[in-house]
Amino acid sequence: MELTIPAAIAGAAGKFGDGPALAEPGGPRISYHQLHQQTTTITRALIAEGVAPGDRVAIWSPNTHHWVLAAFGALSAGATLVPVSTRFTGPEALDVITRSGASVLIVADRFLGTDRLAALRTAAAAQATEAARDGARSETYRAAERHPVAGLLPPGQLRLVVRVPMPDAPEPAPPADGVDGAIGWADLLDRAAAVPASAAERRAAAVRPEDVSDILFTSGTTGRSKGAMTAHRQSLAVARAWAERGGLTHADRYLVVNPFFHSFGYKAGILACLVSGATIVPQLVYDAGTAMSLVAAERITVLPGPPTIYQTILDHPDRAGHDLSSLRLAVTGAATVPVALIERMRRELSFEAVLTAYGLTEAVVATMCQPGDDPRTVAATSGRAAADFEVRIAGPDSGEAKPGEPGEVLLRGPNLMLGYLDDPGATRAAIDAGGWLHTGDIGRLDADGYLTITDRLNDMYICGGFNVYPAEVEQVLARLDGVAESVVIGVPDARLGEVGKAYVVPRPGRTLDEAGVLAFCRERLAGYKIPRLVVFREELPRTPSGKPLKRLLREEPASVADDGDARQHRK
Repeated sequence: MELTIPAAIAGAAGKFGDGPALAEPGGPRISYHQLHQQTTTITRALIAEGVAPGDRVAIWSPNTHHWVLAAFGALSAGATLVPVSTRFTGPEALDVITRSGASVLIVADRFLGTDRLAALRTAAAAQATEAARDGARSETYRAAERHPVAGLLPPGQLRLVVRVPMPDAPEPAPPADGVDGAIGWADLLDRAAAVPASAAERRAAAVRPEDVSDILFTSGTTGRSKGAMTAHRQSLAVARAWAERGGLTHADRYLVVNPFFHSFGYKAGILACLVSGATIVPQLVYDAGTAMSLVAAERITVLPGPPTIYQTILDHPDRAGHDLSSLRLAVTGAATVPVALIERMRRELSFEAVLTAYGLTEAVVATMCQPGDDPRTVAATSGRAAADFEVRIAGPDSGEAKPGEPGEVLLRGPNLMLGYLDDPGATRAAIDAGGWLHTGDIGRLDADGYLTITDRLNDMYICGGFNVYPAEVEQVLARLDGVAESVVIGVPDARLGEVGKAYVVPRPGRTLDEAGVLAFCRERLAGYKIPRLVVFREELPRTPSGKPLKRLLREEPASVADDGDARQHRK
């Protein structure tokens, strides 16, 4: 069994050969042999550009073949992958790229009206201006004046920026003459000529199972993002566990609607296909009508995602006009899954198996249902332990909870993250001396070992399948002139699972309105983090110690959502 991703790529080429590895709608069709060859080309190009083992390569781009090849090429060069959320604004991406120490950035060209590299540059300039306002002009600011790319980040950190062509780009990617400090994808491929394939093969063979394969950033309850580090052997192990529980084979065609930057799209998507020989069919931007067309045209068999995608397909007025009979497996989570939805999926969408799962960035997939579980079990639980994880429920005084009693969900196993990047304190706070990860979620185990998530210790909520940490939103609101204090909570929403509701206390004598608050957030936060409702208060309910009492705020009517429960399952 291959224990590194480069070895798994070579192994898949030998085992699945000319079988389809990736079928991009409107793009290339790549076999497993070709996947290996094209990965080697990217590895050669990165070596030519000075990428060394242990370097970090950030990818800020949506679901296309470029993401897969860039990731595999970087990993085969011995580098560590740093996925960046395409939903991030410039400041959010700048923070992750800077703190990861990435020396290479592979970024989408103009896509859906956004130039991400320009947004990054604007964020860096704003940061430098703020630093200059506080004192002498910083070295970062002076570097920005000298070089348009190097100045994005601390001097010497970012050595290479590659623009990835996008379908809706209004004009071709910039030429390779360095006008904006970046090169195009074709220019990157040209760099491979300087390095022989044998050098790339040696580099790939030198990668070890314990080497860090990726750093996935996830916000903590303090609002500061943390980079969860995972080794090659762990990333492959959780992918194999997911693929085996779902019964993936080389005959499957997997429509990946989950973004590649997310562990669901990357490890339970790309890597799960790699280890099973299934075909990756990436969807650039989710749309129910487009998804149904792809299911029919590509004969999709596997379609995982949050419950929202199945609901939108079931309720789509044109569903009857699409042949969806090829569908066999759905894996969902991230929100409450009604029993009626599971039954409709099996009855109306021809799914043979509908499974739910529970995981988080630090563990990816910890529990999962299995084919044969009845609809009520699938809807009410997140399945049993997977990927060699142990699941424990902490009772009173940190003892073991009795079967069926709620407590904090603890996880332990060989596929738990290595720790948080440059944050040993946060690592120790998350993983105790016994090796147990304290998830912050409240749940219970039944007599058969099935896990049900009932609540959470922290205040995180899930909007459209993405974790939102109120502290991060509250920190942004604190920078809005006129805001004295704010509290953000999640409230139920029939379409997105949960959405944000912000309680804002204006400063004395200041007037704020909802439109202005939301506009301020829109410039600084990804869309799923922006509150959907703003309520102004003169004061907030508090605990005896003076902290805002969020429990009382949650008991108020949501005002923006249909009746429903908070999420049960997380991905």
